[in-house]
Amino acid sequence: MKEAKDLICITCPKGCEAKVWSEQGEIKVKGKICKKGKAYLEQEFREPRRILTTTVVVKESSTARLPVRTARAFPKKDLFKAMEQIARVSVKPPVRIGEVVLADLAGSGVDLIAADDLLQ
Repeated sequence: MKEAKDLICITCPKGCEAKVWSEQGEIKVKGKICKKGKAYLEQEFREPRRILTTTVVVKESSTARLPVRTARAFPKKDLFKAMEQIARVSVKPPVRIGEVVLADLAGSGVDLIAADDLLQ
């Protein structure tokens, strides 16, 4: 059994507060939470995930760095491992927005994609 966590739902601007805990393998949520909020809080309790946004080095271009992000939410526990891997990545033009810059980031199955076009 994990201990109870006080969490704030971020699915909408209301920022509802809730207490979340596990009881006999089932996740319990206490607070005034909508269905979307309940799903978010259960996921946040089980395994927090985030969209990772950063930049990578650009070679052979007047642009120094290219903005990148994960294609979908990424396990929060692996963020530092991912940043170590990203620090070793560089790209050369052309790169199109949405193009995969690094596949399977930190063994997560989530791709790192370009967040902008790099044409020259």
